[in-house]
This record gives sequence, structure tokens and C-alpha cells, in this order.
Amino acid sequence: MTRLNLLLLLAVMSSALYLVNVQYESRRLFAEIDRALSEERRLEAEHERLLAERRAQAAPLRVEKLAKDRLQMRPASPAISIYVTRPQGEGSP
Repeated sequence: MTRLNLLLLLAVMSSALYLVNVQYESRRLFAEIDRALSEERRLEAEHERLLAERRAQAAPLRVEKLAKDRLQMRPASPAISIYVTRPQGEGSP
């Protein structure tokens, strides 16, 4: 009978240790998921900020102002246009 009691005691102790290990692992994984979700929220906010910044950088008025100021560009007009023509008799129509 003592062997059976000893065997059952070992089974209960190993079961208890396994349960403690599983609970610890579960808590660790839950904390890891929580950290990953907070990182996801941070990255999503940064992504939204970058999209807004990209939209602001590509605004037509800003692009036009940069083209005029930095590149000294001006709108095309017939007075400053140069038309290239092909000499007669070269190539196909």
C-alpha cells in the first residue's frame, strides 16, 4: 500500500509542477502578446504620421513653390517653347 501511496504522491507532485510551469509559460506568453500589441499600436501611429507627412510633402502648391524657388522652373508657354521637327525625307510618317 505504501508503494501505491508513494506512486500517487509522485504523480500529484509532478502534476502540480507541470501545472505551475504551464501557468508561468502562459503568463509569459500573455505578457509577450501585450508587448507586441503595444508595439503594433506604436508602429501604426508612426505609419499614420508618415503618411500625413508624405501627403503634406507632395501637396501641389508646395511642389510648385519648390520648382520655382529651387529649380528656377517656370510654366511652359508658346513663347519659350522650342519645337523639334524631323527633316523631310527621313524615316516613316
